[in-house]
Amino acid sequence: MTSAPVTTRPPAPRVDGAGRRAGWGLLVGALVVGFAVLVPVLTGVDVVAGGAAPLIGDWVLRYGPSSVVAVLVVVALAHPRLPSLVERVPWRRLLLASWVVGAVWMVSLALVDGYAGLGRVLDHGTEYLESARKIDDVGEMLRVYVSRIPLDAPGHWAVHLAGHPPGAVLMFIGLDRIGLGAWQVAGPIVVAVAATTPVAVAVTLDRLGARDAARRALPFLVVGPSAVIAAVSADAVFAATVAWGMAALAAALRAGGPRRWVLAVVAGLLLGWCVMESYGLVLAGLLAVGVLLAARTTWAEGVRVAGVAALVALGVVLTFAALGFAWWEAFPVLHDRYWAPGDVASRRPAWYWVVGNLGALVICAGFALPAGVAAASRPVVRLVTAAGRASAATWERAAGPLVAAGVGMVAVADLSLMSKAEVERIWLPFVPWMLLGTLWLPERWRRPALVGQGVLALLVQHLVRTVW
Repeated sequence: MTSAPVTTRPPAPRVDGAGRRAGWGLLVGALVVGFAVLVPVLTGVDVVAGGAAPLIGDWVLRYGPSSVVAVLVVVALAHPRLPSLVERVPWRRLLLASWVVGAVWMVSLALVDGYAGLGRVLDHGTEYLESARKIDDVGEMLRVYVSRIPLDAPGHWAVHLAGHPPGAVLMFIGLDRIGLGAWQVAGPIVVAVAATTPVAVAVTLDRLGARDAARRALPFLVVGPSAVIAAVSADAVFAATVAWGMAALAAALRAGGPRRWVLAVVAGLLLGWCVMESYGLVLAGLLAVGVLLAARTTWAEGVRVAGVAALVALGVVLTFAALGFAWWEAFPVLHDRYWAPGDVASRRPAWYWVVGNLGALVICAGFALPAGVAAASRPVVRLVTAAGRASAATWERAAGPLVAAGVGMVAVADLSLMSKAEVERIWLPFVPWMLLGTLWLPERWRRPALVGQGVLALLVQHLVRTVW
């Protein structure tokens, strides 16, 4: 038997300038978005992103019957009793409700474009389903995968296959083989999986001893503009894989006996699979370190659990290598294709996208993200010192390293210049961890910030037709 996780109800953040920092964060976020939106318009520079840069899409006003449902969800966010309801609902029912509300939110936004909005994009030639139907020999696919990444290779892969390891397309091959490969079915499956991401992040916090902080964070994790992109995107499935991997790792650190090692193996399998879904998800290693730093366990125990998880994750990568796909051979080939003359990425100006990416992130995640990260900045930095950790609340010690890891992942991804544009989907796995910064928002900020998240989602969905 293991003890239930220790929870400490997070009070409103201490009056230590959190509101002022949140205000500065909001201002910086607005300036970044302003730069990203206005520079292409005012300078005429082609940033190769369509008419709605920094998002990949165009300005198109539209609406549908499901718009009413989406508006009702936003209205519910403004109800003054919502925080107390979230506090009172039994934990497991709250997690189930979060999954259901998240799915309804995503579906209501997607259906603004009719049923085609719920998955037809998955059938596009650059996406996974069409390629999955054409692959009849998985073993051969793995053996030739690297050789078909270059743009000038005979029968080169479509954009998304070339830009990702084979784990991504293997998911859709699996759906196709069991008769669920039509976009009308695969789309709702993607939504159902994507809607579990907030649940997994909340479970991670719970296992780290901060259940009440997880309750406070859930509304921001469930309802926000990232749902516009998550429905329907394979990257939303990647985000769920990362989140459940972290939940399993946190649970392993809390568990005892054989259950600890079973959970460590599960964490390793999920995190190893992440690396096979997207090259950029090697950055999830930073998040795993954040979980270890946040765990209420000894370093010796943490190292043992992390060691098992890391070995299992490495085993996943080496298994793919034995079958023909070596990650370390594929990534340099992808790098060459990414920068090859004629490829769309090579035509996107880096000077713009280093900032434009952050603008797309703010639009995708909502302005609560820069406000929350700024509000959390000083308390999180204080956790570096022993005195800071001693004075911090339990929930701060649990959530702080996760916020820092989220910021670190985005910083590395942005500066790598391997994510020029399209980050509204590529960075979906990083978004929920940075949104935990909203835990530090002053109480007077929370309801307006949450409603603002919903309103921004409505604007993006009804005014911008993205290619996702």
